[in-house]
Amino acid sequence: MKFPFRTIALIGKYRTPEITEPLLRLADFLSGKGVAVVVDSLTAEHLERHDYPELPLRAMEDAVDLAIVLGGDGTLLNIACTLAPFGIPLAGVNQGRLGFLTDVSLGTMQQTIADMLEGKFVTEQRMLLDARILRGGVKVFEALALNEVVVHRGNVSTLIEFEVRIDGEYLYNQRADGLIVATPTGSTAYALSAGGPILHPSLNLIALVPVCPHTMSNRPIVLKSESRLEILLHRTYAVRVRLDSHTHFDLQGNDKLEVTSYPKPATLLHPVGHSYYHTLREKLLWNKTL
Repeated sequence: MKFPFRTIALIGKYRTPEITEPLLRLADFLSGKGVAVVVDSLTAEHLERHDYPELPLRAMEDAVDLAIVLGGDGTLLNIACTLAPFGIPLAGVNQGRLGFLTDVSLGTMQQTIADMLEGKFVTEQRMLLDARILRGGVKVFEALALNEVVVHRGNVSTLIEFEVRIDGEYLYNQRADGLIVATPTGSTAYALSAGGPILHPSLNLIALVPVCPHTMSNRPIVLKSESRLEILLHRTYAVRVRLDSHTHFDLQGNDKLEVTSYPKPATLLHPVGHSYYHTLREKLLWNKTL
């Protein structure tokens, strides 16, 4: 991570007109602080006229010191998977509902970002998953996920059937609605709804969480991050693999899904005083009296 931040990219939630005003306000604020500002090309397509250079996400390597994402957690998930391989840290301004990852509020946006420019921030590393699909031994798909890799059935009522291996060792055959492979970041997302454990984001672990398994003895299991997970599809009618909320791929019979941790983490910047436990209390309503 480069500091001080001399060039900052601004990225807004895709096709969201209400992002225009706060994004351009932040751009003007940063420019006034002597920071070079670039705007993501897709974001710029939906902005009013502006005077800032535009740059595609995949061209930001070595050109940007920090990316500020205005939107919700879903927007940041997508951007993180693109920029993490470049080592670009991200800060999230929340315009969504939950805000587990985007924890800078619009009301305090300028002051919080000003503090970050002075080095007043908390840095956090979040592990990513690398998912690959092999068809006949040939890789036909590969992508990253910050939350989860999910194998799930489509719009049919039939259970899917798959075999799971860890580091080459057979674990089980299963019939279920699906299977979630989650990072600690994703442990508070779909995996939590499916009965998985909450994992602190500083841990390097992988949670394997079945979705509505046919056999009630099938329970979530937590793996070390160095594990190599293989999922072999036996019944694949209308089965899809989904990564976070932004990428999916339709599977065929005898496809093999391999999931490992990605060697480079995503770097998130939080305001000073950030507490994961405070976030849990607030977002999961643990501070409410029943």
